[in-house]
Amino acid sequence: MNGPEEATSSLGLSLFDRIGNTPLLRLDAVAQDLPGVALLGKAEWQNPGGSVKDRAAGNIVLEGRRSGAFRAGKILLDATSGNTGIAYAMLGAAEGFPVTLCMPENVSLERKQILQGYGANIIYTDPSDGSDGAIRMARELAAGHPDKYFYADQYSNDANWRAHYQHTANEIWQQTQGRVTHFVSMLGTSGTFVGTTRRLRELNPRIRCISLQPDSAFHGIEGAKHMASAIVPKIYDPKLADQNLEIATEDAYAMARHLSRGAGLLVGVSSAAAVAGSLKVAQQLSLKRGQQAVIVTILCDSGDKYLSERFWTEQ
Repeated sequence: MNGPEEATSSLGLSLFDRIGNTPLLRLDAVAQDLPGVALLGKAEWQNPGGSVKDRAAGNIVLEGRRSGAFRAGKILLDATSGNTGIAYAMLGAAEGFPVTLCMPENVSLERKQILQGYGANIIYTDPSDGSDGAIRMARELAAGHPDKYFYADQYSNDANWRAHYQHTANEIWQQTQGRVTHFVSMLGTSGTFVGTTRRLRELNPRIRCISLQPDSAFHGIEGAKHMASAIVPKIYDPKLADQNLEIATEDAYAMARHLSRGAGLLVGVSSAAAVAGSLKVAQQLSLKRGQQAVIVTILCDSGDKYLSERFWTEQ
């Protein structure tokens, strides 16, 4: 029998317990004219911080604690385009550690407001430098004050991709009953694609894994990286993808409007880009009679962090 203290602590779920096990949604409004194709999206806004980045941030914090690198009294420091920062700030508020974030000044107003709500310290960087400018600022701070900061470094930290290797991929496998044939994901830090792909390949080497990225250095898909012009994350492995597709910002915006108005799904821009890329993959297939394709993508977050963007009012 547990004592009163143990019994009390076992009630309910901790914040870490609530990360993951997100539902897999059918995107029939997108794939309805493609016979034999099931298009599915992981609804990552169901995580407590509202995005897929809760997975990486949670694992980075836990691994940092276990290894001793993130000792009591240190400030968690990282560069972010918003969602990972929100996850850090949420966890910091819950666990009692301070968070300092370097972030481009042009991220959405909603992301700034959420971070302020959680009490994070935000250092804004030149918007023209994108996420790379935030990375350089975080590296400078970490190098100058190694005893002050735990530099989480989501772009180089193996705990990032391992979160998806250990959990996201296995969830997809179980939710599709092992029938997944294609995995499609946007590239940012690349942790989601790298970790999920590595595990899915172990489960079934025939699964095709397709990475997506913006089609130019100057784009409006927050959180995504155009690898040819950006600081390439250390955890990224370009050899993993069976195919890499480029997505135009305009196509992502159009898909976001289509999903909200035609499917009742208000998703973020990178989520919409992932669906647009998945549709491209589906349209390239040549299925024989009786064949089926099960395409799974990651819906990184909902559209509530982008409601101030003008593209919603376009036709």
